[in-house]
Amino acid sequence: MAFVSGILALAATISPAQIYVTGAPPASTNRYRSDQILVQPKAAALPALERFHAEHHTRALHTFPSIHNLQVLAVPPGETVASLLARYRQSDLVEFAEPDYLIHAAAIPNDPRFQDGTMWALDNHGQNGGTPHADVSATNAWDVLTSASNIVVAVVDSGIRATHEDLAANMWVNPNGGGSGFDAFTGTNNPSDATGHGTLVAGLLGAVGNNGKGITGIAWNIRMMNCRCLDSTGNGSDSTLLACFEFARTNGARIINASLTSSTPSLAVSNEMNVLRAAGIIVVAAAGTGIPVVNVDVSPTYPACYAMDNIVSVIYSTRTDTLGRLSYYGATNTLLAAPGDQLFSTFSTSDSYYYPSNSLYVLSSTSFAAAYVSGACALLMAQYPADGYRDTIARLVNSVDPIPALAGTCRTGGRLNLAKALHTIRLATTFTNGPAFQMAVSGGLNRTCSVEASTNLTNWSPVYTNTSSTNGTFGFTDPTTNSPERFYRATATQ
Repeated sequence: MAFVSGILALAATISPAQIYVTGAPPASTNRYRSDQILVQPKAAALPALERFHAEHHTRALHTFPSIHNLQVLAVPPGETVASLLARYRQSDLVEFAEPDYLIHAAAIPNDPRFQDGTMWALDNHGQNGGTPHADVSATNAWDVLTSASNIVVAVVDSGIRATHEDLAANMWVNPNGGGSGFDAFTGTNNPSDATGHGTLVAGLLGAVGNNGKGITGIAWNIRMMNCRCLDSTGNGSDSTLLACFEFARTNGARIINASLTSSTPSLAVSNEMNVLRAAGIIVVAAAGTGIPVVNVDVSPTYPACYAMDNIVSVIYSTRTDTLGRLSYYGATNTLLAAPGDQLFSTFSTSDSYYYPSNSLYVLSSTSFAAAYVSGACALLMAQYPADGYRDTIARLVNSVDPIPALAGTCRTGGRLNLAKALHTIRLATTFTNGPAFQMAVSGGLNRTCSVEASTNLTNWSPVYTNTSSTNGTFGFTDPTTNSPERFYRATATQ
């Protein structure tokens, strides 16, 4: 296999693999007109193109002479946008052919603290001394997807104020008797927040977006399961942690946010991590925060440092894309960074309270960076429903923004970029008994992707265009035989 300019090239003879590459980001997800397409003719091909139109029963509805004679073509009966695009791209008569994308107002929430720039982690344009784009690229990501309403994320923490005005609509409700979750200390199903920490985490992860109140979470719509394993002093034990993990596992959680740490490994908790792994559950764990700052490769923290591939361990970055002053780190035992410094979130004092209410106080912790990563994982699961936990984590890892100041602080040396992650395309190849080459393309819900082939990794030709199904994938078979070795790549056309 070989990588060319960030696009994967696959030889027809390689072994089965799954690879992640970033395709051209779409304007939106499956948002184009079904009755027409746009083509730009090659300058010398206009007469031949007119004949091609007639042969395929298409007609030009409008021409833009000032834009190199760009044409708007009607899609004839019996054709689809995808099939017509493929015909024109293969004709060698046009510079390009593309869908007629719909345009819409950008997905910018009306929540006051997003609008006023307080939530720099989601949209950093340099406010308050920040570095522009030192954020998770949320506004670009939201043009693709804002909702993970079918994904349950368990917030295993001090509890959540489930009635908060910015959280209530996004709380999970137990179908067996109601309640928002589980309290490991009382055995009840509707825990209150013992310290406020869990409510802070929940706000960053999944405060309701675009409701005109307070803040927005990284996911506007989600289902947050309220699991309390920490008491009023912020402490718990392995048994309370295990009880919450088991409740989350047996009640449908796909992701567990664990913004908590222990300095001591536990065989019992390690075994539970394996049980969660077998269930396909991702555990997003904070690496730790404090003074002195700890290198967790030397002094591990748990559960972040259990060596299991379903654990995403998170450090925190600042508004200037540096490692947080209080952030633990580890080039081996931590995976990526996310914003976690000088944040603002929901709080448990009342149903309309946010913290900090006074600018003298700030929220800075890997706990809050983990919340952003959990929300990102939920959106990825919603966008790519056929993915397993390894696929979700791989999309996350392969789309980080490499940051010089984070080199050597975590495995990726990078900070979360949700927009890139939501745009990734996965190619999976399989051997066949015959000469045909088969490949699966996973591009997200209802996205049109183009498969291209090359014999030299320089000149590429489109060979197939299709729109992914409701599970986000489609298959491609190249029956070509007795030909030179061919390489393949896939890009998103919308």
